[in-house]
Amino acid sequence: MKEITVEVVFAVAEKQRLASVTLPVGATVAEAISESAIASSFPQHDLRSLSVGIWGHEVTREHVLSDGDRVEIYRSLNMDPREARRQLALTGQTMTGRPKDSRKAGPR
Repeated sequence: MKEITVEVVFAVAEKQRLASVTLPVGATVAEAISESAIASSFPQHDLRSLSVGIWGHEVTREHVLSDGDRVEIYRSLNMDPREARRQLALTGQTMTGRPKDSRKAGPR
């Protein structure tokens, strides 16, 4: 029987998990997530209700996987990153937490 190996990933601010699983050819995203047991590491999150993708492209859970795919489980964001940058800019901050005018000085 031919097999494929894929990675399944999920992350929250406090922790992340990456699991490598081997599945039969023709396996789906849903099967990879189930086989990875990643949900047990995040009991406070209902991973079944979250969007999924492969290498940054959203797919359905019925999508058939290829060898080497990286299945990503996408959590909802608290705020759109663009809006977060706008809010920080209003206070003179950047995403790095440094004030906007405190750029690193280069060699002199």
